[in-house]
Amino acid sequence: MLQEIRDKAQGWIAWAIVILISIPFALWGIQSYLGIGSEPLAATVNGVEITERSLESQFQRFRQQLRDQLGSAYRPELFDDVRMRKEVLNRMVNDEVLQQASHEMGLRAGSSMIQAAILSMSIFHKDGRFDQQTYERSLQLQGLSPAGFEERVRRALVAEQLTQAVENGTFITARELSESDRLQKQTREITYFTIPAADYMVDNSVTDSEVASYYETNESAFISPEKIKLEYILLDAEAIGETIDVDDELLRGFYDDNQDLYGLPEQRQASHILIQATADADQAAVDQAKQKIEDLAEKIRAGESFAELAKQHSQDPGSAASGGDLGMFGKGIMDPAFENAVFSLEEGAVSDPVRSNFGFHLIKLTGIKAGSVKPFEEAKAEVEKGYRLAEGEKLYFEMAEELANLSYDDPTSLESSASALGLTVAESEWMTRDQQTGPLAKPKVLGAAYSDDVLKERNNSELIELDSTSSVVVRVLDHQEASVEPLDDVRSRIVELLTRQKAEEQAGAEAGKRVAEISTTNPLMQVAGNYPVTGPITVTRNSRELPPALSSELFRTLKPQAGEISSGSIKLAQGDFAVFVLSQVTEGESASDESRQQVENMRRLYGRSYYDRVLEDLESRADVQILLKQDSE
Repeated sequence: MLQEIRDKAQGWIAWAIVILISIPFALWGIQSYLGIGSEPLAATVNGVEITERSLESQFQRFRQQLRDQLGSAYRPELFDDVRMRKEVLNRMVNDEVLQQASHEMGLRAGSSMIQAAILSMSIFHKDGRFDQQTYERSLQLQGLSPAGFEERVRRALVAEQLTQAVENGTFITARELSESDRLQKQTREITYFTIPAADYMVDNSVTDSEVASYYETNESAFISPEKIKLEYILLDAEAIGETIDVDDELLRGFYDDNQDLYGLPEQRQASHILIQATADADQAAVDQAKQKIEDLAEKIRAGESFAELAKQHSQDPGSAASGGDLGMFGKGIMDPAFENAVFSLEEGAVSDPVRSNFGFHLIKLTGIKAGSVKPFEEAKAEVEKGYRLAEGEKLYFEMAEELANLSYDDPTSLESSASALGLTVAESEWMTRDQQTGPLAKPKVLGAAYSDDVLKERNNSELIELDSTSSVVVRVLDHQEASVEPLDDVRSRIVELLTRQKAEEQAGAEAGKRVAEISTTNPLMQVAGNYPVTGPITVTRNSRELPPALSSELFRTLKPQAGEISSGSIKLAQGDFAVFVLSQVTEGESASDESRQQVENMRRLYGRSYYDRVLEDLESRADVQILLKQDSE
């Protein structure tokens, strides 16, 4: 049907189609006003809705974070999408419960707190300071608006206030500290040997019937996911810029017009005294702060030391101790009102009171560092790069519009579009919904590729923006539905797995047998036979001398009675088994001078536990309804 619309969308037929399409759209608009056909909901928390759309957005973001954190170690088959989606929904419910409780408690995050938090985020810094362009570009790449991101920061700050309130109200008793010392500083003496599973690996120990049985029982483990192979045209401003011819005349003109890009801008050093009065403060607080700053201004005019007054009265914790000194900074860093005042002062002068989003300031300009510009020859490489990028961006927007039109006019091929624009058609490797690389590794690209128009009708996609200066048009080359891999293709994997399992079972049985033989009259050294013995060694809970699984099991083993031993075995990470004897336990002693760091660590641990209980209590008293449909899972 879509192809017919494309072919016949001319003249009176096009108008008829537009009229027919407009009717349901008009009715849909009426429905939205009446509240009919609203978005499906995933959950409600005391009547506040969490939509399936917002859940899906958070789920995709969480999955992308997993990919970023794990890198090449990320394996989508290890993660259950249904379980992960439920976990993300639980987090969203927790967050909404927390926000509502915090609001009832009167916890707030004002605009100044939000601004300060964003300014401190190193991800938005360039050359050691906050950069507005980097900030906007980062948000754009994440599909966020500044207002949306600020709302996230606000919610995080509010949640942090409740967390800190609970954790900071936690205290540790002397008895708790003593008991912690006893357990944390406890030492245990161990002797052990390892039975390798490799000793029991036997070729041809797995029969065909065992392979077939395992395959039938675990068929879901051998599902080959749905795959897609794409061809695409990538349009990128930087790549376009590299094709542009340049000469010295053009570069000199660009250099003359943009000299501020090729040197150090003027910087100024200032000190200030801040009396806080945030943008959302009531009028009484504003008037009080204004009167205080005016009184301080009068003292400075009377000859009192600016630095001493800053130390005594400034409410900026970051600079008050140093007499209000803010160091050197350029334009674009500070609050606009503050910055305008600094760059209008003469060196050594003190401003009149200045109102910013943070409150009232008195500002003293203490130094000026003049800007400098590199000579053209020195900056030529930077100038050429900047020129190419600027011209590439100009051409990019023209070519993007043309590419969108060309790929729509001929929806059955990308070759004609590429040829008209002097671009090339590239091909992807096979990709799943969860495994993509390169410019196609974006949810909206895969979303378009798997749409009915592109996948089923085999039309070109619309132009898809990757970021502000690059976009792509994709077309499906080939598609494979999800299917169970044939037994012959996975036989070797199953044989290897079952051979290993059998070897581990036999190693475990041998370990159990040797543990039963250990006694005070038949020590571990004799029971070990030809296996090399390690120990006796004395270890703490944090020692790295033992394999992690063995260390955990050792400190779970019961303390032996006087004149006796405790023994056991444990499977290690690689499938081998350790057989061990615990011969002695020495309790830890309380430090004579209680470690402040130890107390603080315990307080935080207890505080986090109390906070989790508070959250559980809040959730138990909230009206939470999970509405996520089973088929959406």
